[in-house]
Amino acid sequence: MIRRGVDYLNDITDGRVIWLGDRKIISVVEDKAFYRGATAFASLFEQAAADPALFYSDAGGESTAKHNFAAFKPCKSLDELAAKHKLHAAWSESTFGFIGRSPDYIAAGLSGFIVAPDTFQGKYYDGRYALSSLYERAMEGNLFISFALTNIKRDRAKPLSMGENQASQIGVRATRETESGIFVSGVKGIGTAAVFSDEIIVGSIEPLQDSDMDYALTFCVQPGTSGVELISRDSYSSCRNIDDAPISSMLDENDAILVLKDVFISWDRVLTYKDVQTTFGIWWKTPAYVNMAHQASIRFYKKLEFLAGLAYLVGRSNGSLSISEVRGVLGRLVGYAQLAKSIAYGAEREFDTHSSGADFVFPNRLATYAQRIFAAEVYPKFIHEIRMLCGGSLIYLPATISDFDNPEVGEALRLYWGGESADPVDRARLFKLAWDVTSTEFGARHAHYEQFYQGAPHVYLNQMAEYSHLEALGEIAERALNRSI
Repeated sequence: MIRRGVDYLNDITDGRVIWLGDRKIISVVEDKAFYRGATAFASLFEQAAADPALFYSDAGGESTAKHNFAAFKPCKSLDELAAKHKLHAAWSESTFGFIGRSPDYIAAGLSGFIVAPDTFQGKYYDGRYALSSLYERAMEGNLFISFALTNIKRDRAKPLSMGENQASQIGVRATRETESGIFVSGVKGIGTAAVFSDEIIVGSIEPLQDSDMDYALTFCVQPGTSGVELISRDSYSSCRNIDDAPISSMLDENDAILVLKDVFISWDRVLTYKDVQTTFGIWWKTPAYVNMAHQASIRFYKKLEFLAGLAYLVGRSNGSLSISEVRGVLGRLVGYAQLAKSIAYGAEREFDTHSSGADFVFPNRLATYAQRIFAAEVYPKFIHEIRMLCGGSLIYLPATISDFDNPEVGEALRLYWGGESADPVDRARLFKLAWDVTSTEFGARHAHYEQFYQGAPHVYLNQMAEYSHLEALGEIAERALNRSI
């Protein structure tokens, strides 16, 4: 269906339990720490409703109730991959790339799940019906789904099962079974945007050991379900003035720890159960992860385009665009942004075909894995270069833009912040924007976020080595040794 922003906001007003410090949040839609984030997600649904031809796969039909959000649809051709690219790009551009878990992220993942339903059939449990139920439910309601897949361990060197004892178990596990479903307890991270979502997929994307069978399960839960609690990190948008924090005040997607206390999950919401290989395989043996990572690739290049534009505005404001070194920096940043964009388009052009035999295609796995390395290594360089272009001006910004209206200090501020051709207030607002995305807690979170967005480096670097056909590359090098003179 075509979902409106107001419908979404009404749906997440469901009594969900969220903690911010010692304060229990009554409503994410109304609370000062969360309402701007909720509004940002609602605006995405409004944007989609205003352009159904782009965002809905069957917008030419007569009944809007049957329109399906296009991100859920599996692709069968390069043209369909390109159409989905445009959808991802439109939302990423609206949020300047700062909303990492927009609703199209998991929707893209579900489009990868549904092409390989047999992956959900384990040795002891068949999750194919639950998958079908999730997919139809998500499509019908145009649901915003988040996930919590990180196992929180006391000792990261040990399997999950070996780091726990009966008195202090924190891993998510089923505590008992009934004919209707299971009861689960435990703690999961990292629930990015979970406080704003309709449902949360809880599982494990990392490899589990055979001894971890009790923790090898995947299920969906609504945040408002009895026994579900979300413990939020600090909000970056609480009471912040938009002029002083133009991005963080409006686009904080939030991160939270998911706590489950004897929560009932019906069997039609259990995707995998007590099966180590299936719980891991649904992410990696289907196109799900690659589809999600590709959405992230598109979001990332849109973010770099925004940051390159910001760097240009800083240089222009400083009157330094004619300086060769400055133009060199800008050229490097634009080059990085173009490389990121080229990786995304190249992954589509060199698409892979799924082995299901149904002619489903998805972005090239190797290109998408390579993008993970590129993004994690380039983003810190981008942020550093913007800081260097700003110079010392970043650390003596006025406390608020309203200081310019203060009769005691306003005149002095205008004299200092005025440029040769720049209005002093506009120039200060520009540098407030630069500070917001590079140097605040919000900016630091995003720098850390992009470095770990696709997992820890030792995970994705080893994964790249595993899938990159190193033997074939070695044969190329050996040909140089075996050439005849």
